[in-house]
Amino acid sequence: MSEIVRIHASSGTTGKPVVVLYSRKDLAQWEEAISRAFTAYGCTKDDIFQVSYGYGLFTGGLGAHDGATNIGASVIPMSSGNTQKQITLMHDFGTTVLCCTPSYALFLGEAMHNGTFPFEEFKLKIGAFGAEPWTENMRQQLQANLGIKAYDIYGLSEIAGPGVGYECECQNGTHLNEDYYYPEIVDPNTGEPLPEGTLGELCFTHLTKEGMPLLRYRTHDLTALHYEKCDCGRTFVRMDRILGRCDDMLIIRGVNVFPTQIEAVILSLVEFEPHYFLTVDRVNNTDTIELKVEVKEDYYSDDMSTMVGLQKKLEAELRSVIGLGFKVKLVEPKSIERSTGKAKRVQDNRVL
Repeated sequence: MSEIVRIHASSGTTGKPVVVLYSRKDLAQWEEAISRAFTAYGCTKDDIFQVSYGYGLFTGGLGAHDGATNIGASVIPMSSGNTQKQITLMHDFGTTVLCCTPSYALFLGEAMHNGTFPFEEFKLKIGAFGAEPWTENMRQQLQANLGIKAYDIYGLSEIAGPGVGYECECQNGTHLNEDYYYPEIVDPNTGEPLPEGTLGELCFTHLTKEGMPLLRYRTHDLTALHYEKCDCGRTFVRMDRILGRCDDMLIIRGVNVFPTQIEAVILSLVEFEPHYFLTVDRVNNTDTIELKVEVKEDYYSDDMSTMVGLQKKLEAELRSVIGLGFKVKLVEPKSIERSTGKAKRVQDNRVL
């Protein structure tokens, strides 16, 4: 412990948080890794970062803070929550880079458009969003709402925190810092390595870590790896978007379902907001699925036939793409609880 200078813990998405230890060298290499990410997004020392990930034991806040400081940028250590203050500081200090979860970025975008400051007075241009899986459709929504370029940043506390991987300007996969963290894709059931391009569970081996080195650590994240050179010129391996986690996968009436698949369907239809909540239950030995979805203000109506038509449209699209019948419940805009951190989208009431 005399060599350990920092203690973090995972956010506990898979149960009890995992404690992680860092030496001084580990922190320096983590800082370098996340600086590569910000540089790939086009950030420089002239940028002003607003770090709206949580500070404390969660790695997001301090990780992004140190990476931005390392490239010489100015940092507003805001942490998560306190949305009105977030917007005021973003406006008054001229924030150009926002770091937070994609679900919180959506919430901030809504609040900015509905707030007292004219939207054109904000100077945001780049978003570094991570800590939860998000879809390409979500990216398009964030870019349109905030007027920015939205980039994915990947990490997990056990390996380093944010900056294990990052997108480049091509936005065609996440480059992994494989000089620090050696990635493999394995079969989630057997642990056996899978061929390049095959979907499976991502695992990492530390190559340089001192504080808590791990060998073939299984992340539970489902993705695939690609080794051909990227159009940006980088040769680091590229990872597909995270489909979901092995432990997030729902098996409903024998069909494998990930929340990201549901989100992609919702966002493919212009009438709906990217805010939803899924409740899975079991009635008379049969799985039931209820999906609450917000309707955009322009499409929300008191006319029952109009709303029934929207409901049936979404139910048909979900059945077509996912292969299951959903009971869709349409709700008015801003009625589903917003999250300032990782969004909770699913409640599974079944006793499995």
